[in-house]
Amino acid sequence: MLGRLNDELPVPKPAVLTDDAEEVLAFARDALHSGTGCALVTLVQITGGASRSLGSHMAVREDGLFCGFVSGGCVEAAVAAEAIEAIRAGSDRMLVLGQGSKFFDIVLPCGGAITLAIHVLDRSEPLEAVLAALASRKRAGLQYEPEARSLVFHGAPAAAGWARDSFLTRYRPATRIVLCGRSIELKSTIRLAEAVGYNVVVLDWGGAEVLRPEHLDEDSAIAILHHDVEREMASLEIALASRAFYIGALGSEGTHRRRCDELRRRGFSDVSIARIKAPIGIFPKARDTKSLALSILADIASRRMETGDQ
Repeated sequence: MLGRLNDELPVPKPAVLTDDAEEVLAFARDALHSGTGCALVTLVQITGGASRSLGSHMAVREDGLFCGFVSGGCVEAAVAAEAIEAIRAGSDRMLVLGQGSKFFDIVLPCGGAITLAIHVLDRSEPLEAVLAALASRKRAGLQYEPEARSLVFHGAPAAAGWARDSFLTRYRPATRIVLCGRSIELKSTIRLAEAVGYNVVVLDWGGAEVLRPEHLDEDSAIAILHHDVEREMASLEIALASRAFYIGALGSEGTHRRRCDELRRRGFSDVSIARIKAPIGIFPKARDTKSLALSILADIASRRMETGDQ
């Protein structure tokens, strides 16, 4: 049976429900700082379907507390039990669940199989390096070499996956959403974005703070919620010069044609202008503010997923 428990081993319990990699790494770091043994579990191979992406993590403490997900919640307690055994044994291990696994009593609802690398952490420095990078809104990575049982900071790999005998996990800063405007649509979008947990920056065109290039990086989206093409031009010029992964603007198709004409007059190419999603959002013709806010954030989330798995 997977994760065989005896009277000496604690029963695994979730400490916090999260699938945020930054929170999982912080949980592991804090465990090590408190003198508590901890293992980092990483999803390193998927065969068939899976509910999590490559590089998904769990952090498991020797006292049984854990956080993170490597599946849909159906195997996490059993995985934590196996990680506790690894911590007690002081040795890393690979764990296969699903089709072809020796643990026939663990079945993945989505079918297929997943392979998990359980690494018993012996130092916090690699985790701290990733967390420091993310706090500075820089991309980062970890490199795990099973044979050497080593985990090191890697910089910023292009994607999660195997590179010869090492597995690379990549991390991106939290999605930043820059909201520009002064409208009832703005207020509803702020509330929903904050509830989701995005990094929200609000710029009221009537206020003192205006959009600056440093507001937008490659992990940022901007939603321009004005009702005035002229007022939004300054923000659009900065947004189009940035590496923001999403640029959206409020208004009808007719409004967008006028917007495009004005941007062309200001020297922007059709290729650059095509980056603007307008009318903004994923739902056509959302008429109430709550639906519009949901439409905008769904569009941003969809685009974020297209740009990477973490």
